[in-house]
Amino acid sequence: MESGALSIMVPAFVECLVLVGIHSYLGIHVIKRKVIFVDLALAQIAALGATVGFLFGMAPSSLAAFLFSMVFTFIGAGVFAMTRLRNDRVPQEAVIGLVYAMAAAIAILVIDKSPHGAEHIKDLLTGTILWVQWPAIISSAVAYGFVGLFHFLFRRRFIMISEDPEGAFRAGLLVRFWDFLFYVSFGFVITFSVRTAGVLLVFVFLVAPAITAVLLTDRWRSQLLVGWVMGTLVSSCALYLSYAMDLPSGPTVVAFYGVVLLAVSLGVYALKAEQRGRAALKLGLGLSGAIALVGAVWLLGSALGASSWAQDPTHQQVAAMHAGGAGGQLHVGHHHAHHHAHRGPAAAPGGPDQGGPAGEGEEPDPEQRIEALRRAVDAREPGWRVDLVRTVTDPDLPLLFREEALKLFFARAGTTFGYDLSKENNSAAEEKMEEWVKDPAGQEVQR
Repeated sequence: MESGALSIMVPAFVECLVLVGIHSYLGIHVIKRKVIFVDLALAQIAALGATVGFLFGMAPSSLAAFLFSMVFTFIGAGVFAMTRLRNDRVPQEAVIGLVYAMAAAIAILVIDKSPHGAEHIKDLLTGTILWVQWPAIISSAVAYGFVGLFHFLFRRRFIMISEDPEGAFRAGLLVRFWDFLFYVSFGFVITFSVRTAGVLLVFVFLVAPAITAVLLTDRWRSQLLVGWVMGTLVSSCALYLSYAMDLPSGPTVVAFYGVVLLAVSLGVYALKAEQRGRAALKLGLGLSGAIALVGAVWLLGSALGASSWAQDPTHQQVAAMHAGGAGGQLHVGHHHAHHHAHRGPAAAPGGPDQGGPAGEGEEPDPEQRIEALRRAVDAREPGWRVDLVRTVTDPDLPLLFREEALKLFFARAGTTFGYDLSKENNSAAEEKMEEWVKDPAGQEVQR
């Protein structure tokens, strides 16, 4: 792996280890409390706080957005602590699911009124762990260290409430009070984690290592060790795969965790079964059935995709009108307008015929601009290096799309020259990028 790749992948790997360290421990509590989705709910509440802050003009990575998100998370912690009843007729998991759904719905309503809302939602879900910086890693590690120390000092109370809540009530513990402290510390961790890892990856870091640990052993120390080892190995392999296959890092880690957890679960089932031969037969039949099901879905999708049912009814109607000679002028006008509406973004981002403005005063769609840039770079079209650097350094382009352009730059140049999207001054990196543009023999990484 080149030095440029290491400069990006090493911080992401270290951040994954930091996340695994605290989330594996908290995940065991969540599993024993049987509130699996509390992490997802708190992460969504933290994301809601960041979303509302975004509406008020707070940058997602700013201190103001973090504090605002923390307030929302503490409110959620209070709700979950108060809904923990001794003889509850409604399971707390139902309350957690309802809170998650409401937080997600409100976030969608809020983001609908924000500029570039779709990019913000995607950023909150998948995170930006590939571009995490060392100061953020250090601040997260220090914060998680304080939370870990707090839980270590009061570990007996927290463990008792998680494993035997009825016994905690009988022993006279203030269960709701300690529950509140647990959820506040939990929410504090989640607020830090969502900033870089996103909602989905935070949930997986919490649940997947904990489930694996609970499947393999019953002792707390052994469960922690299993969770930490699994998290380290899976994060390492997943990040390498994301680099080697040019895939988004966060979703790759999530998917790889799912594959490993499935393999471990099947292995534990086969080894702990009283009749291993029968268990192996069931696994073989299940695997064959899964392969057959995937094949059937693939064939069905191929058949439907090639059928007339896959066509847009509106386009079919227009095509029929054109073929029949009725409304021909309408069809021509529609096609002409459609062509001009998409002409600029569909081409490379250089000028009017290269992905520039689609018309006088009309800005190209950022997503289509990035797709056009990707095609131009892959095809090595004339001026692709200039367009690539111009897109990365364009201050008017939404941050999410600049990140995509910077990833593309890294994939082709093998380095980002230290360009940091979170900084206002990148003059040194921009000079090196300009030198790279001028040097036709500059280093490129073939994927």
